Amino acid sequence: MSRSDRLNPMFAGLETLEGVGPKTAKIMESAGLRRPADLLFLLPHSAIDRTRRASVRDVVPPAVATVEVAVGQHHPPRNKGGRYRVDLFDGTEDVQAVWFHARGDYLTRLMPQGSRRLVSGKVELFDGLYQMVHPDYVLLPDEADSLPLCEPVYPLVAGLTQKGMAKAVRCTLDRAPQVVEWIEPSVVSREDWPDWATALHLLHHPATPEALAPFSPARQRLAYDELFAHQLTLALARADRRRVAGQATVGTGRLVRRVLDSLPYQPTGAQTRAVAEISADMAEPHRMNRLLQGDVGAGKTLVGFLALLTAVEAGGQGVLMTPTEILARQHLESLAPLAEAAGVRIEVLTGRDKGGDRRAKLAALADGSLHLLVGTHAVFQPDVIFHDLRLAIVDEQHRFGVAQRMQLAAKGVADVLVMTATPIPRSLSLASYGDMDVSVLDEKPPGRKPITTALMATERLEEVIATLAARVAEGRQAYWVCPLVEDSEVVDYASAESRFASLRAVMGDDVGLVHARMPPAEKDAVMARFASGAVRVLVATTVIEVGVNVPNASIMVIERAESFGLAQLHQLRGRVGRGAEQSTCLLLYQAPLSETAKRRLMILRETEDGFRIAEEDLSIRGAGDLIGTAQSGLPRFRIADLERQAGLMALAQSDARTLLTRDPDLTSPRGQAARDLLWLLGRDEAIKLLRVG
Repeated sequence: MSRSDRLNPMFAGLETLEGVGPKTAKIMESAGLRRPADLLFLLPHSAIDRTRRASVRDVVPPAVATVEVAVGQHHPPRNKGGRYRVDLFDGTEDVQAVWFHARGDYLTRLMPQGSRRLVSGKVELFDGLYQMVHPDYVLLPDEADSLPLCEPVYPLVAGLTQKGMAKAVRCTLDRAPQVVEWIEPSVVSREDWPDWATALHLLHHPATPEALAPFSPARQRLAYDELFAHQLTLALARADRRRVAGQATVGTGRLVRRVLDSLPYQPTGAQTRAVAEISADMAEPHRMNRLLQGDVGAGKTLVGFLALLTAVEAGGQGVLMTPTEILARQHLESLAPLAEAAGVRIEVLTGRDKGGDRRAKLAALADGSLHLLVGTHAVFQPDVIFHDLRLAIVDEQHRFGVAQRMQLAAKGVADVLVMTATPIPRSLSLASYGDMDVSVLDEKPPGRKPITTALMATERLEEVIATLAARVAEGRQAYWVCPLVEDSEVVDYASAESRFASLRAVMGDDVGLVHARMPPAEKDAVMARFASGAVRVLVATTVIEVGVNVPNASIMVIERAESFGLAQLHQLRGRVGRGAEQSTCLLLYQAPLSETAKRRLMILRETEDGFRIAEEDLSIRGAGDLIGTAQSGLPRFRIADLERQAGLMALAQSDARTLLTRDPDLTSPRGQAARDLLWLLGRDEAIKLLRVG
């Protein structure tokens, strides 16, 4: 699809910009600046106020000052590379300008004794004397107009200078094209935003340092442009996927009814709503791409299983994929009674399946007599062939990469349902999964008792261990989570191995240990002994964060809780509270706590609402840390700030979807303008999805 000619200057070589040679262009490219358009969106992070002052006394050191001075005596260094000093007087105060490794002949030409100069730079007090080390500017008084009164400061990498970057940006701004407004006009007027060109000018030529604040109208507008382009990309991907012919999977409701009749409880309203949304999607002739988001214990597994039964009712098969073998086997255990009630066959397939057993499962999958499969990434192997795969459920989204999802598509999957137990704040959910339809489980099933969460300092450790031993003697089971596998010289946290040894000394064989470095078979064996009750206390690292379900375990001790993230603590706490016993989560912390750590632990004590916890976690830690940017596929925005501008993301999604509903191929004047935005922001993947040039 061709680009509008008026955008061409923004896609020329960087060397076409003033002051940018091949060497500088190479450095810029290494920093992700590949064409002039990228410089438009490289906003200054701050600005230096170079307003002229009567005297250096008018600023509070250390601070930048711009003053006119009389040049006095020069004091060359006694040894090579030493300090070269020049006496200056601003009419009120003496100031000393200082250079290191300077050439004397250059400085005598720059500042001849007896001349007047305008100097601007950082002023500091040194032994009671005002000093300006390496002034940024030394000008003749009649050159004052060439000094920027408010100088933008750009983020740089080694080899680039502020002056060089400012010159390249100025040159790019001079070439910036005239564009038509791509934002819905009512949004622009309601928010009182400047147009695109004005916003760029205001931020690259700030009148005051405050003009660069995150909530300035110009910055909000450019952040919105970026979020709007992102949401357009996701909406186009969604529309493109909907054009791919899927298979309408219409269930009879017969098997679903059997399972619901067999349950000793009624599903929640949220579960019923999610089941209806999923079945409606599956009945459509295009592929489903839905995210099922539910807090710990909200009953995602039941919703997923009923969706799998809908696939079987329609004559097809379903697969549930999990990140670990332990979780795959646990899912099989919890789903086997439901499958029996429905009268369908369910099996597990992991890397451990070998020989005749594996061959028999594969044959049953291929002939359709095996209806449902639970497995790890082993289900992606070439010899795994389904008779008629209608639905794939991916458990724990961010543990499956894009490559695996593509392999999934190659298996001929009609519909995809992604389940995540990590409540994601709305802004991040829209950023990461804006191309998907979302079902949210925001109610807890009846009968789940609230978990008592308590905080205790590690100095009371012996008391905690004694109480735990007493509870274990009464038949209770407990998790004890440590941040490390083994002792470290770097941090003084108790490791899982040393805590296992100390608890074993008190409680003997009742204590087991699991951590990520153990061989899978060994780990599974310990987990199985804990699930059966043979092990009463399981010492673990966060390997147990996802999945494990032991209803009798009613105590969770998290050691050095301040070292964990909020979402992770919430996930760990969700391992208890699954049975009839009142459950307790004890957060052991090392005093004194930092303000941030205290805030995290207090939030956890106050609420079990995973969505509120996720919002708080976002405000404390930031978007990248929250999901782990590398694995989440969370987009990196240059201007937009997901923590501070969450509301803009929802507005951008609604605006993008409305525009595409009215103008699916972006051929109207506003649609063409939106194409310009996609080009300028490098959204090439979106442009490829547009069918009309």
